[in-house]
Amino acid sequence: MLSTLNASDATLSWPAKAERIAEEIERHASVHDRDDTFVAEGFEALKREGFFAALVPGELGGGGASLAEMCEAIRIIASACGSTALAFSMHCHLVAVSAWRWKHQNAPTDALLKRVAAEHLILVSSGGSDWLNSGGTLVKVDGGYLVNARKPFASGSVIGDMLVTSAVYDDPEDGATVLHFAVPLNAEGVEHQPTWLVLGMRGTGSNDVVITDYFLPDSAVSGRRKAGPWHMLFHVISKMAFTFVYAAYLGVAERARSEAMRAAASRAPNVSTAQLAGELENELLSARLAHEQMVRLAEEAAPGPETTSSAMACRTLVGRHCIAAVTKAMELAGGGAFYRRNLIERAFRDVQAARFHPLQEKPQTEFSGKVALGWDIDG
Repeated sequence: MLSTLNASDATLSWPAKAERIAEEIERHASVHDRDDTFVAEGFEALKREGFFAALVPGELGGGGASLAEMCEAIRIIASACGSTALAFSMHCHLVAVSAWRWKHQNAPTDALLKRVAAEHLILVSSGGSDWLNSGGTLVKVDGGYLVNARKPFASGSVIGDMLVTSAVYDDPEDGATVLHFAVPLNAEGVEHQPTWLVLGMRGTGSNDVVITDYFLPDSAVSGRRKAGPWHMLFHVISKMAFTFVYAAYLGVAERARSEAMRAAASRAPNVSTAQLAGELENELLSARLAHEQMVRLAEEAAPGPETTSSAMACRTLVGRHCIAAVTKAMELAGGGAFYRRNLIERAFRDVQAARFHPLQEKPQTEFSGKVALGWDIDG
């Protein structure tokens, strides 16, 4: 069993550890991108440095890291390997939400958090593909349920320990009801399908997980809600989860900016290059400011529709400006950025994934509009 923290590095900050990891894994990033393979070295380094237990509260045996600290660490790691940072962010948001609910809602999530701290479990999320309606079916049997589902976009599933997921039970009285639970990824009836052949973030291992007739005991159900309408759990998720996820895209954009500035600075000064560099700076500053607001909301705001509206609007802005910043970086760097050997080319492909996490821009603007107008968010 691994110790929760590396005793020799007890005084080293999480961002400082991230700097060390980034330096170690950068040379592997292009190989995984080329070969469509999982970023195993990055996850090994994260585990060695105690990162999977970092967000577990200290009183439960974890590292007690703050949300802001971990977002900074993710940005640093993303500057070397976006796939490592993004896949790790999915674990982070599951732990952070569980810790918040334990602290603020007296939710019985402490047993899971203690296991994460003691065993350095890697948690895998299916939330992005499920969201409010969830997916898959539950059939009631004696003592529990049989689960059948396909869960795409399960980042880190090739090395993860537990899939934190949900499925729909057709309750005879309440109708379509979502039950939340965790499934061991090595359990009988759980199959990994290598479907992750994509444009960018190729090393995240976000394959499909197929669950066939998995027996879920009644005691393993961690929550239930009506399928479709907004639930307080999703307001907690919305204010916290995407702060980690979009820290990864911000780190990708920051690295693209550095590479582009280095390439452009060697040229003879001219107005068009200076203007393009300034435009890039504006885009990146906009992304940083929006992400700083995401961090503040995650750490300070009470969950609810207004907070969700603000957090999701920031998610849209960070994604939009990160994509624009990397596009500007490619233009500023010139034709060399079109080659796959150039880090900006990979950054350009990686940052496109920022478009696809919930709430995507159109659903977000609809949601924010309803909140601003005082309309029913479930209408």
